[in-house]
Amino acid sequence: MTYSLPSSAKPFTLKVSDQDFSDFKRLLQLSKINPLTYESSQEDRRFGVTHKWMTEAKDYWLHKYDWRAQEAHINSFPNYTMAIQDSVGGDLSVHFVGLFSKKKDAIPIVFLHGWPGSFLEFLPMCSLIREKYPSAEEMPYHIIVPSLTGYTLSSGGPLDKDWTTADTTRVMHQLMLNLGFSKYIAQGGDIGSFVARIMGLVYEECVGVHLNMFSMPKPPESSAEMSTLEKAACDRASLWRQRGTAYAQEHASRPSTIGFVLSSSPIALLAWIGEKMLEWTDTDPPLDAILTNVSLYWFTQGFPRSIYPYRGFSDPKRKPFEYLKTPLGVSFFPYELMPAIKSYVEKEGNLVHYKQHEKGGHFAALERPGDLLEDVEEFVKVVWKV
Repeated sequence: MTYSLPSSAKPFTLKVSDQDFSDFKRLLQLSKINPLTYESSQEDRRFGVTHKWMTEAKDYWLHKYDWRAQEAHINSFPNYTMAIQDSVGGDLSVHFVGLFSKKKDAIPIVFLHGWPGSFLEFLPMCSLIREKYPSAEEMPYHIIVPSLTGYTLSSGGPLDKDWTTADTTRVMHQLMLNLGFSKYIAQGGDIGSFVARIMGLVYEECVGVHLNMFSMPKPPESSAEMSTLEKAACDRASLWRQRGTAYAQEHASRPSTIGFVLSSSPIALLAWIGEKMLEWTDTDPPLDAILTNVSLYWFTQGFPRSIYPYRGFSDPKRKPFEYLKTPLGVSFFPYELMPAIKSYVEKEGNLVHYKQHEKGGHFAALERPGDLLEDVEEFVKVVWKV
């Protein structure tokens, strides 16, 4: 018997209204670039994005960037929404991209993004999957790429109570159950890595967890036993913890204030998100990729709804993750903010597959989609048992 998509998964087409698009263009045109300063003139970006980059990015965004073309590209993938009744959040709408196989033994894999990413990170990988498996009758996987609760095209949590990463995990798990899967594999980076780990810890239906970011109580520090690549990764991560985490403190301690700030101007949002997409990668992503991600956040008013996880991450009472008994796969990318050093990861979970790469950073699915896909496919062969 072949897989049949449930009727509760409703086809979705992204279409920003002409009025919203016109308002955005007008506001972008009126948004000022701050005056040139010593700090904004430093081309090494040690003080953040530069005046030159912001000026050129604004001009491109305003005069050359084609949102409608990007919108059409997004809609070239099968997009869906599903209504989920949650015990805490109430009536929620969850958006996801889904590439579904017709094979009865196809393997469900849910790919989970983080902040300031979105489901868009995984579209290059989805393109590779469609090229590799052009027939739904032959594709060995069901690929599900949700927008996390509160992010862009998925609705947020309730207004009368707090929302946690564990709450989002429960909703993502329910999505997989509603799609008809009695077991599945979870893959994640950034906040998605936390969601995937909780899935593996809490739900027996999650039979494998693959991560490209690995948080641990004591971050790895470079040592003589490490390779040159690992040392450099740890040194970069240490510098980031010293000089690059002020944004997280703002998200955690003053989410309301920063929400108002970044909802007031497309340029403000571009600076805040663009900085991370430039700094957390080993090669600058294409400007179109940065602008499409920022535009999606803008049109969906996604920023203030998406930063709730940071309150939990900064809670001094937060307990570290338990040892993950569920089979674990990890990809090491050297520019990752929380690099997955094998000797450390082995102490935190049941590591059954590990792959080290010499290129790539925090947005692995966007930067190195072929590498990540290959790793996940290898991991699936190790852990999936019919």
